[in-house]
Amino acid sequence: MNMLKKLFLPLFLLIMTGCSKMDVSDYKNNSPEFILEDYFNGNTVAYGVFENRAGEIVNQFKVNITGSVEGDILTLDEDFKYKNGKLDKRHWTIKILPDGHYEGTTNGVIGTARGRRSGNAFNWIYVFDLPVGDKSYKLKFDDWMFLQDDNVMINRAYVSKWGFNVGSVTLSFYKQK
Repeated sequence: MNMLKKLFLPLFLLIMTGCSKMDVSDYKNNSPEFILEDYFNGNTVAYGVFENRAGEIVNQFKVNITGSVEGDILTLDEDFKYKNGKLDKRHWTIKILPDGHYEGTTNGVIGTARGRRSGNAFNWIYVFDLPVGDKSYKLKFDDWMFLQDDNVMINRAYVSKWGFNVGSVTLSFYKQK
């Protein structure tokens, strides 16, 4: 029995540390400061890949983004072009709230996306209804963005269903001058 405890405790601790969650406030001292409405005001281009849970790239795409700010609303118009030639459009309406908080809506998002920024980081949480072939899947996105300099931002989204990892999306954003 004592041997079982010795094996179980380290395994339990390993599992629990693997379940720890990042918090955007962990990045409060990182620079440059990522102010979403400043970065996305104007034109931005991004290149991305979607990986399944095995790490295989199952889709690649380019996104041209036009952003504008009026008062406390950031609007993003996104034009996607996938490697297979498929085109898609997304129109985000993002409300800028106090203390680095944001709420956004777009086609495909169920309910409201909720975000928060701190230091050079921004985190979005939302459920997206993703069409794949003849089916549609409601997937949770835990979306992390990290500003590298005034022009470059790296984005990693962890995608899950019922708490299980189904894949990830990685993008590199470049602010156009």
